[in-house]
Amino acid sequence: MTSDPVTYAIPAFMLLILAEMLWARKRAPRNFEPNDTLTSLALGLGSTAFNLLSAGLVTAGALSLYQHRIFTIGWEWWAWAACFVLDDFNYYWAHRSGHRVRWFWAAHVNHHSSQHYNLSTALRQTWTGFIALSFAFRIWPALLGFHPLMIATVGGVNLIYQFWIHTEAIGRCPRWFEAVMNTPSHHRVHHAVNPQYLDRNYAGVFIVWDRLFGTYQPELDGTRIHYGIIKQLGSNNLLWAAFHEWTGIAKDLWHAPWRAKLGYVWRVPGWSHDGSRETSDMIRERWLEASSQEVPQKEMDAPRGFEPR
Repeated sequence: MTSDPVTYAIPAFMLLILAEMLWARKRAPRNFEPNDTLTSLALGLGSTAFNLLSAGLVTAGALSLYQHRIFTIGWEWWAWAACFVLDDFNYYWAHRSGHRVRWFWAAHVNHHSSQHYNLSTALRQTWTGFIALSFAFRIWPALLGFHPLMIATVGGVNLIYQFWIHTEAIGRCPRWFEAVMNTPSHHRVHHAVNPQYLDRNYAGVFIVWDRLFGTYQPELDGTRIHYGIIKQLGSNNLLWAAFHEWTGIAKDLWHAPWRAKLGYVWRVPGWSHDGSRETSDMIRERWLEASSQEVPQKEMDAPRGFEPR
């Protein structure tokens, strides 16, 4: 897409990150770690560059769909509102697929790879979204008659909204707002690796999608959140952060028996043909079983093999 309001928001992003750093120095010094923050910034810069390289092809695809549109939807205010809501609905399913299908997860995982949760984490965006074809979730409304420029603009606004929810500096918002909108509290749950939080709260702007489709989980008082991914990177290496899951897929395809190869691409992350790994569903089920047996909370807060920072 050619028109991206995110570009104009970058100076504000940088100022807010600096403001949060100043807040964290006194209130939460562990929220920032220099090398981790630099990796986040570099991933954001790389994502911007790769998006520019692929923008022409994505735009061409959207324009091709628009040429075969079913309706011609104009530029009235209601069209913008409808496009925004539809795009957020599409984002929910794109995001959910990004956690439930390993191919899409390989492009999305770097956004979750930091064990810190702050505004710089929001900049950890994919370098390989075009390769994963993730954009297909977002451009199809052009076939209905929404202009590609409108789709690109509301998609950018959606991404801008999501920036501010990547923080621990804000607790809970008013109840009415938490009921409808995605907030820092909701999104902290999404970035957590605590078993009860895994694969929850996929929303972009409206948390109502999670409430409607059974993936909503509120943040629990008294539960320390652990951030990152189940198998932590253990490194701030930029290329490893960007491509490690693609490398993992390639290794699995090389070693897996023929009957299982597609499973390592299209099934849920953590799936294995011999049951030697754990998916998020398996981790949650094990946690629920342990909970029913009244295992101490400290033994249940993190998945097996996870070491808190």
